[in-house]
Amino acid sequence: MSPNARGALLSLLSFGIYASHDVIVKALGGTYSPFQIVFFSVLFSFPLAIILLIRDAEPGHLRPIHPWWTALRTVAAVTTGGAAFYAFSNLPLAEVYAILFAAPLMITVLSIPILGERVRLRRWMAVIVGLGGVLIVLRPGTTELSVGHMAALVASFTSALASIIVRKIGNEERPVVLVLYPMLTNFVVMGILTAFVYVPMPLEHLSMNAAMALLGFTASIIIIYAYKAAEAVIVAPMQYSQILWATVFGVLLFDEFPDALTVLGAGIIIASGIYIVVREGVADNSENTPVLQNRSRFETGTIPRISSLLRLRKDRDREPH
Repeated sequence: MSPNARGALLSLLSFGIYASHDVIVKALGGTYSPFQIVFFSVLFSFPLAIILLIRDAEPGHLRPIHPWWTALRTVAAVTTGGAAFYAFSNLPLAEVYAILFAAPLMITVLSIPILGERVRLRRWMAVIVGLGGVLIVLRPGTTELSVGHMAALVASFTSALASIIVRKIGNEERPVVLVLYPMLTNFVVMGILTAFVYVPMPLEHLSMNAAMALLGFTASIIIIYAYKAAEAVIVAPMQYSQILWATVFGVLLFDEFPDALTVLGAGIIIASGIYIVVREGVADNSENTPVLQNRSRFETGTIPRISSLLRLRKDRDREPH
């Protein structure tokens, strides 16, 4: 089996596991506040994250080199976690994914003011077409937009913001800093909010939270190996396979059948996202790849999403000193 084929299969497996993680979020969301779900997800993720992070032998301290960018990224990641979990709890799975898939389009736009990138006409057209797909999914004026829709849009934007900041400062900040700060902030903020909405959890539901942490951790590890095996232009588009899982899980577990407009809008968003990834993959300037370098999973700060951080550190290690 070729390295690209192996990487593609690994990434498909990873995103299937991520989709299973989100199914548990939705199942618990019918009973508990998103704040409580995020809190316990982070709580059970800490031991798993520590197992990864203690392997970081890089000397130094845990104070960020870029405190303001790190703070903004932390706020964005925490916001994404709460917003995405709320959206999964209140909307059909396929609909949430369709909106979250707009994040690569937003990364492209945010790369202009934050990274100083130049976005040419073809990618602008892809962004516009993709955002048109978002409007088809939302159907403003014909259907009532709920708080869940707004939460999914917020999660898409803040996930893009968190990812593009990683691209900006990831070559200088230690991965352990960029992983731990959102997790710690999520633990504190969601813990405080959970105190106001707490509902006692039976052992069965606590076990589901623990399973979420394990699934997220496992998927994060697998996607790292996928990026090691294959080119990023092969791995990145595989994230869109989640909508297939979402459709299957939605039909089988939640009696959710996506309508034609949702399917059409999702198809347009996915096509525009893949076009942007392919355009970056053939770009002459390897630095001009903000989507390829950052898109593997929307940022929540609840699980150790370190694949893009490790790639950035490899880029830094290859730079001449």
